Amino acid sequence: MLKCVGLYTREADEPELALADILAQLSEKIELLEHTVGIITCHTEFVDSGVLRHIGENLPFEVAGATTSAQAVNGLAGEMALTVFVMTSDTVRFRLAMTEPMETEIEGPLREAIERVGDDSERPKLAIAFPPLMLKNSGDDIMEVWNKILPGVPVFGSMAVDDSADLSGGKVIYRGRAEKIRHSFILFYGDINPRFLIAILPETTKLPHRGEITKSKANVVYEIDGHSAYDYLKNTGFVTTGESLGVFWFVPFLLNQQKREDYDGVPVVRGLASIGEDGAVIFRGRIDEGSVFTLLNMTAEDVVTETKAKLMTVRDMPDVNGVIVFSCVVRHLLHLHKNPLDEIEHAKEALADLPFMMSYAAGEFCPTSVKDGVPVNRFHNYSLVALVI
Repeated sequence: MLKCVGLYTREADEPELALADILAQLSEKIELLEHTVGIITCHTEFVDSGVLRHIGENLPFEVAGATTSAQAVNGLAGEMALTVFVMTSDTVRFRLAMTEPMETEIEGPLREAIERVGDDSERPKLAIAFPPLMLKNSGDDIMEVWNKILPGVPVFGSMAVDDSADLSGGKVIYRGRAEKIRHSFILFYGDINPRFLIAILPETTKLPHRGEITKSKANVVYEIDGHSAYDYLKNTGFVTTGESLGVFWFVPFLLNQQKREDYDGVPVVRGLASIGEDGAVIFRGRIDEGSVFTLLNMTAEDVVTETKAKLMTVRDMPDVNGVIVFSCVVRHLLHLHKNPLDEIEHAKEALADLPFMMSYAAGEFCPTSVKDGVPVNRFHNYSLVALVI
């Protein structure tokens, strides 16, 4: 059995008061079992003020997580907050770590950290990953390393983010530390049955613009339908002047990667990052040659509609002990002009009284399917992913 509960504080200035707030809720809401772990998320101001460090160093269990632009647990939804989602069990065990810096390499630091804390006698049933936002590597690069080190293990997770203009100030958390270029994670062993959900947008949001990637390398696309990728963007009407991406920042590419060996028929979303000097179009995730895409019309209303519909299905699942939700920060940005917490509030309503946590991410990690116990792990953009435990 796994028991879950969400704790929170809005105290961003006084470390002692914030810790007292969290510990009082912990004592009131849950009795800890033999094994306990926490996912911690917060606004970066809690890092700068020392509140995160004080809480992370003084909780009676280890925590890992990432900074975010907004978050929620039962009883709270807010941007300026710190939350701890507690998981405790007699039959599920947890191992946590943070890597060495990943400035030039992913595999070495991640492999060393996993080998340092992993259980040699048993494979993990689940990994929750908190990688940094890396300029030289996409989330697909990180996911491929996880698949190489722990093949067959489902990987779920959130890339660190903040609310700065370029979203690049996010930090990865382990205990009381918050780091820019390290990667923290939680490994789960024992009696746990993870289930996964992905919400993108309703079917009605598909636009008439479709195409095939005819020349690409990693996350850089050179040609679409045999023509310049940049020319394709201009011809759609979304890019009108110079090299500006305009509203294309908020146009998801729904991608079918049928050329991948592990293609399971489930599409993923890719978002644009920038345009290179040579006119190549740089995406936030890998796009293979031969992939076929459809553009989507992304509005705040469509985001909350799909989020609520997808999460309401959790109510009908058996044996739900807790729900962990990560949503792309772009979905948050869509709501800033009206109600920044709109998606979170719809998620809370959908999940009703189920113990849950939700936070925003610079990129999301979640299997698109699990067949015969084998997950198809994927990196996502502009999506909401949920882990049901």
